[in-house]
Amino acid sequence: MSRISSDKKIDIKGLVCPYTFVKAKLAIESMELGQILEIVLDHEEASRSIPRSMEDHGQKVLHLEKINDSDWLLYIRKDKE
Repeated sequence: MSRISSDKKIDIKGLVCPYTFVKAKLAIESMELGQILEIVLDHEEASRSIPRSMEDHGQKVLHLEKINDSDWLLYIRKDKE
């Protein structure tokens, strides 16, 4: 997959739910509509719950990929204020 160009990046490795979603939500709230947030995380539950919660809040999950034994890369586009 070609890398998605992101407008903002956060690294939430080492955090667990619900802190992972809180950090991601605060990051996306500070962005403009249409901008893309890149998240690096290492908590397996968060790799499922963050995309689900973001879509519940009206955002668009563009891509989720496990990039090594412990980490995921997640791209979310801000579609809703």
